[in-house]
Amino acid sequence: MGGVGAQATGLLNSSSGGYLICVNSKTKVVTHPGTSSCPKGSKKLVLGAQGAAGTNGLTGAAGLSGKDGIDGKDGKTLWNGVKDPESTWGAPGDMFINAATKTLFGPKNLDGTWPTGVSMVGPAGATGATGATGATGPGGASGGSGPAGAAGAAGANGSNATIAITELLLCDGPDAGEVADEKCKIGMTGPGGGLIFFVDYNDQYANFNYLEAAPTSCQGKRKWSSANTSVPAVAGWAARAVGAGSTNTAAIKAVFTTDTSTNNAAYFASACSAGSKSDWFLGSLGEMKLIYDNLQGLGGYFVSDYWSSSEEDVNHAYFQFFIKGYQDYALKSDLEFYVRPVRAF
Repeated sequence: MGGVGAQATGLLNSSSGGYLICVNSKTKVVTHPGTSSCPKGSKKLVLGAQGAAGTNGLTGAAGLSGKDGIDGKDGKTLWNGVKDPESTWGAPGDMFINAATKTLFGPKNLDGTWPTGVSMVGPAGATGATGATGATGPGGASGGSGPAGAAGAAGANGSNATIAITELLLCDGPDAGEVADEKCKIGMTGPGGGLIFFVDYNDQYANFNYLEAAPTSCQGKRKWSSANTSVPAVAGWAARAVGAGSTNTAAIKAVFTTDTSTNNAAYFASACSAGSKSDWFLGSLGEMKLIYDNLQGLGGYFVSDYWSSSEEDVNHAYFQFFIKGYQDYALKSDLEFYVRPVRAF
């Protein structure tokens, strides 16, 4: 076939676009004519000719669908809200956090019930021991007496000084360890049997000198009101101030005339009769903050939320959280928070 290679150097000379060569049938000599035909007695052979395109093959049948895999087990969900979980909430194995009371519930039982919640707030640590008193240092030497100064000129007659308040002696007469004629002060037992948590030393308030928190006998859990109804008189900055609790309580009772001490925090507070006193009320947000600030560790308060008589809006009222000191608001007719009455005198 060396002759084929030697002769196939000419131009394309076939209608199909290949190289035409001629093979002599007798001598087997291969030639590459310059024409598109071979001499008589030779066979034509086209090198590199392109054949016609074949028809497309049939599309193969679709393969069978694979089997569905086995479903994985459902994951467990951690829910949260501002009230204890209801039986219709969540699935068995789920957990729930009451963000208002910091209580954890779960995992939910197979029968659809929730187990008793567990507080996520640890108990208060024990009070540390008091350190020993340091030794008294040696007294310094007495200095010599200086010469007497000249007498100053007589001053002008002044008006009688005004004492900011007349502090009561023996608030309830007396507390344990109280000395004779000790004046009424924060932390002492007041006339109503509760604890004094504010003394108006600077005469800021015209209508009272002291604020007293009721004893634990007047403490309970109630909703703020029976319905989410606005009390405009207890909304706004002034209604949150110290000294506003008494008028707030009267305004709430004037709107919720059909409520009672069983479903209304203001009614519950004013129903307190501790110390034979009948002037107890639901403290304003500012007054409840003073209780938290000034009676740390005293008074038997729960690590929980306590209602105030101050309103946020038509649906919400403010409460004081007795552990971290912050205030927030919650639905009036939905949640039961603690109530601790206050009186002013």
